[in-house]
Amino acid sequence: VYAEGIKSARSMCLSDKGTLYIGSRDGGRVWAIRDENKDHKAEKVYTIAKGLNAPNGVAFKNGDLYVAEINRILRFKNIENNLENPGQPEVVYDKYPTETHHGWKYIAFGPDGKLYVPVGAPCNICESKDPIFNTITRLDVVTKQMEIVQRGVRNSVGFTWHPDNKELWFTDNGRDWLGDDIPACELNHALKDGQHFGYPYCHQGDMQDPEFGSKGNCADFTAPAQKLGAHIAPLGLEFYTGNQFPEMYRKQILIAEHGSWNRKSPQGYRISLVQLDKNQKAISYTNFAEGWLQNGKAWGRPVDLEHLPDGSLLVSDDYADVIYRISYSK
Repeated sequence: VYAEGIKSARSMCLSDKGTLYIGSRDGGRVWAIRDENKDHKAEKVYTIAKGLNAPNGVAFKNGDLYVAEINRILRFKNIENNLENPGQPEVVYDKYPTETHHGWKYIAFGPDGKLYVPVGAPCNICESKDPIFNTITRLDVVTKQMEIVQRGVRNSVGFTWHPDNKELWFTDNGRDWLGDDIPACELNHALKDGQHFGYPYCHQGDMQDPEFGSKGNCADFTAPAQKLGAHIAPLGLEFYTGNQFPEMYRKQILIAEHGSWNRKSPQGYRISLVQLDKNQKAISYTNFAEGWLQNGKAWGRPVDLEHLPDGSLLVSDDYADVIYRISYSK
């Protein structure tokens, strides 16, 4: 355990000075924690904000902390020097939808320096008149210009970029109420801007939706790079880029599976590993860390992953309200 008592610990980001910022979906708080004495346990805990509207997403850039509420992006300027008294944030952008269904957001700055912000579907399955839904958007935090980057994405709460070619990879949560085993949740790979990943017409790359499938052929959409388990709720993901773990993990994908909420036999509640070949094609989907589900009952739910500079891996858990550290030694 790296830190405990972090209520509803969700998305994480690490500053260049070693401060870990943590958003929450329930409770409205944003946290900051520090391991001052380098013993791999964070003994300093700060409350950056409270009473916010599901501030799930956090991102750090140029000394400032960005926080995503349901419909807006906030910025705490010069946050590293003001952890004790961060003050009121400024509103960077407030034109995202106010719908709360799949409205909580994961955010991250891309290689282009812009802030990527998903907008989930406002339903389990539906066609949305407003084109902003079911997308991943890109926001220029200087000019305040927002654009849609990817479409047909039901609910992505985690994305990252390949460390070499900087292409976007993201998780997507599949629809509910078609049974325990379909459709699969997805790991997706965007080769360029402007792709469509199927929702609400096609799921898992090869399954027409029973209600909306007649309006779109699966062959017309981008299929997932890897089908994940049905209802496992994949959230944060990272390419492992550290040097601490064995070579087999280098530049491979680790995914936090939050766990199913309506499946008769629960599954997920683990960190999975998707291995890629030299052409970035998925060749395996296996366990990396498990045990949060015991005898069909969960005591923890992984949400997000973050590297530490020493090559170890942090994992947030919004059920047990803790941050774990996973390290490797021979």
